[in-house]
Amino acid sequence: MNAIPVLLGLLFLTPESALAAEGMKGLDLTNHWVGFAALALFVGAYGLVMAEEFTHLRKSKPVILAAGIIWALIAWIYASQGFTSEAEQAVRHNLLEYAELMLFLLVAMTYINAMDERNVFEALRSWLIKKAFGFRQLFWITGLLAFFISPVADNLTTALLMCAVVMAVGGDNAKFVLLACINIVVAANAGGAFSPFGDITTLMVWQKTLHTAQGALDFWSFFNLFVPALVNWLVPAAIMSLAVPNEQPAQGGEMVTMKRGATRIMLLFLLTIASAVGFHNFLHMPPVIGMLTGLAYLQIFGFYLKKTYHRDCEIKGQLCSTDEAVHDGQMGDPVAFDVFDKIARAEWDTLLFFYGVVLCVGGLGFIGYLAMASEVMYVQWGATQANIAVGLLSAIVDNIPVMFAVLTMKPDMSMGHWLLVTLTAGVGGSLLSIGSAAGVALMGQARGYYTFFGHLRWTPVIALGYVASVGIHLWLNSHLF
Repeated sequence: MNAIPVLLGLLFLTPESALAAEGMKGLDLTNHWVGFAALALFVGAYGLVMAEEFTHLRKSKPVILAAGIIWALIAWIYASQGFTSEAEQAVRHNLLEYAELMLFLLVAMTYINAMDERNVFEALRSWLIKKAFGFRQLFWITGLLAFFISPVADNLTTALLMCAVVMAVGGDNAKFVLLACINIVVAANAGGAFSPFGDITTLMVWQKTLHTAQGALDFWSFFNLFVPALVNWLVPAAIMSLAVPNEQPAQGGEMVTMKRGATRIMLLFLLTIASAVGFHNFLHMPPVIGMLTGLAYLQIFGFYLKKTYHRDCEIKGQLCSTDEAVHDGQMGDPVAFDVFDKIARAEWDTLLFFYGVVLCVGGLGFIGYLAMASEVMYVQWGATQANIAVGLLSAIVDNIPVMFAVLTMKPDMSMGHWLLVTLTAGVGGSLLSIGSAAGVALMGQARGYYTFFGHLRWTPVIALGYVASVGIHLWLNSHLF
């Protein structure tokens, strides 16, 4: 059997249709011109997404346009056959799926932007630069930090922060920058795979509240992936570290201090995460409700910062004006700390891209491609082979539609297999520089140093980590299968 068409077909899987949820039978459009047109629209739009680096066309634009046209075609053909509400029910179902994830991510992005404005990340970067670490030490330190920060701050933000450190310290040493960037991408993706907050795909799995023979896949279940994820990073890191120059970089740069309230915002973020977990695990509510409650914590604290800025406006025993305190950098602009400004700075292109993907693949799944791929992958291939293939596919295309596909097919899998596909979808993107948001972002940030072909030379080593992590999971968590 030729596996390539089936793998490509996985792109077109989607949230299950509302028709199926209501027990109604929809039209099979898989061999209809509308189905073929929808496929062509999605492939064309996704081609533009992959070419964003060259066209400079933001990735959200083509997929949003394609989503609108696909659903217009579906609604038109359904209406012409006398079905006036089925398409509407299906698209509302997809919108609900998207809204929960979008609001969750929006709160997380708002907290990250607030911490960025309070100089949390700059303070960490300047501290690392000031220390007399050699290139090999920095290679391991940035990788270790990427692995442990990404479960909370997400893999993209973490990778950008660590790359800034690498560029500031070793920007003139091309070999070190390349190896360090590859290490950061692998570490950030691996760290994001064992936490519901580390990647969009893990978040989607957690919010689905999947039930298996071994019990519900709850928040703590993901930590079964900690050791496999750690192995996924350590195997290639240990090999690549041998090629890192054993040199000492030049020191420099000024120390950056965090602004007033930075530590408290970090604590509020942890409290927000705890709220999301509590709402989901104990109150059986969507995690997004806990996250939005946590946004209120930040809003109220922002109000407190603006009302009490004068308390910290004392330098060397003398009162200073607001402008002087702001210029000193110790407290930050009290007016500038506006939660809605942090919301406006969120990655709206990413959020809208996510909308376009969900609606596009939602429409393609409603057409009827879901059942076809589900039969081949999870019945003919088997769960283990199918889930490993998901990871390989995520190295080529975005893992969001791939994971949505698996989730909405709802194959009858054990907890171990659900964790396996969570792991492979999260770390599979490390095989190529274009396979994850972290890799794509670092190609822009370290342009000329970290490149597609530079990463490709180390793909066999990264693949060793991928195989080792899958093997460790199958062995260590065998009781979950």
